Amino acid sequence: MHISDGYLGPPSSGFFYAVMLPIWAGASRIVKKTLRVKQVPVLAIGAAFSFVIMMFNVPIIAGSTGHAVGGVLVAILIGPWAACIAVTIALAIQALLFGDGGITAFGANCFNMAFVMPFTGYYVYRALTFKTSADSNRRVFAAGIAGYIGLNVAAFLAGVEFGLQPLLHHTATGQALYCPYGLNAAVPTMVGEHLLIFGWVEAVITALVVRFLQKQDTELLVNTSGGK
Repeated sequence: MHISDGYLGPPSSGFFYAVMLPIWAGASRIVKKTLRVKQVPVLAIGAAFSFVIMMFNVPIIAGSTGHAVGGVLVAILIGPWAACIAVTIALAIQALLFGDGGITAFGANCFNMAFVMPFTGYYVYRALTFKTSADSNRRVFAAGIAGYIGLNVAAFLAGVEFGLQPLLHHTATGQALYCPYGLNAAVPTMVGEHLLIFGWVEAVITALVVRFLQKQDTELLVNTSGGK
């Protein structure tokens, strides 16, 4: 669901940078206050995990790909604000070193995958696991559902962002200047692939890791930083 350079008009790219700048600043302040020392390695591992899992991607439409992200899992373990930073780091490395996702579209990619996805999935997980013990099977299913929903919401937003470009940026004759795919093509393509394939990958991975941690270290599932 990475957006490449040249598929968002300058106003659209600038808008998402403007949205993300205060979010990044707020995330930094909150994480400094709430992240415990023992959770710092988890933040680094979360960024690395997100980076690796996003490298396994499949082209969907020109300018984007389908893949899992891992953002909800990181949010479950160390909170959505820390997950925002972890996924942002992963996206930055991909954009700068591997050309996966554009520099101009970096704000939009972070909005979808580093902000909306972790927060959506995290609060779905919190709602489904309300008053449950750390070793409850309900947490495993809740993690899978949260991962699935979080990824698909992000995919939907990416599809909308693609689809709005021909309406926002076009010549006098109606020819698209940036992304050529309208909402009727971009949204079903992005959402369909993630609903049918990549959402399930995200769900299974998130659920399996939570199940593994229930057996190995339930403390990571008890006091999530940034959840208040």
